[in-house]
Amino acid sequence: MSEPVVVLGVTGSIAAYKAADIASRLSKEGIVVHVVMTSAAERFITPLTLQTLSRHEVIRTTSADRPDWRPIHIELADKASLLLIAPASANVLAELAHGLAGHPLAEIALATRAPMLLAPAMNGNMWHHAATQNNVLTLKTRGAQFIGPAEGLLACGYEGVGRMAEPAEIVEAALSLLRA
Repeated sequence: MSEPVVVLGVTGSIAAYKAADIASRLSKEGIVVHVVMTSAAERFITPLTLQTLSRHEVIRTTSADRPDWRPIHIELADKASLLLIAPASANVLAELAHGLAGHPLAEIALATRAPMLLAPAMNGNMWHHAATQNNVLTLKTRGAQFIGPAEGLLACGYEGVGRMAEPAEIVEAALSLLRA
């Protein structure tokens, strides 16, 4: 039996630094990890960190921008045993809910048939906004699973819901889905 493959999507949120811990923990569990970053995520954590921990090239551009002819988003969509997006920003939740595919992570999400686990991270007002809640409901209706967001002190200084779940919890949820 081949090793499970997790495509780890990292989006623009201060919680992006926690993706390094998630990639490390998954790799230690014997999971093959392929990281896909949005351009906004690169403002919070470097691709090199995630490449080192995953031991694979970090995908940041569409296939048209790569020297290789292969459509990398389709290759990863097909390989994925699980698509895990942590952190999942409000913007990416909206893109996924509406089927937008303007970057490799959204393209993979549209093309994969693997289960999807989303770990939201955002300001509490953004999380509770009707548009975000409608997007979450749409994604859940399509089978996406969510972990969090948690409650606590947020990077913006607010107190409340919006923190990304802890990496250990996210990894445990991912492993549970992989075992199912």
